[in-house]
Amino acid sequence: MRIIWGGANNATVNRMIADFVASHIAGCERGFADFVTMGVVEDGGLLAGVVFHDYAPEAGVIELSAASTSKRWLTRPVLKGMFAYPFQEIGCQMVVLRVSERNAGMIAIAERFGFSPHRIPRLRGREEAEIVFTLTDNDWRAHPVNQR
Repeated sequence: MRIIWGGANNATVNRMIADFVASHIAGCERGFADFVTMGVVEDGGLLAGVVFHDYAPEAGVIELSAASTSKRWLTRPVLKGMFAYPFQEIGCQMVVLRVSERNAGMIAIAERFGFSPHRIPRLRGREEAEIVFTLTDNDWRAHPVNQR
């Protein structure tokens, strides 16, 4: 597995990763605007993607959305790369992740990586709540993945 980055300097890759992520998230048909992406490639194909979007530099907050076709993508190097961008490169103090209350797999992953959940009824429509997860830079630095 290897990590690739999209962004202003690599617009084609940026759009490809964003489209991949949007196509794997229910309700994300409109896609993303003003974003930077990270992809995980294996055997020449995109295995996973992360979209960093809705950056609020004045607050030091950015949202991320992610999708994959395999659970194997969340390795230590990928996690370190994924969180180095918001916390080290652009100086965020918090990352936000929004997840449907029905997505038990992603909820478990977010909690395992130290995100704090905040359930908001009807945020995904009349019949579906959304969990807004937050992860501060302090909580990320204290996570076991960073202790080696």
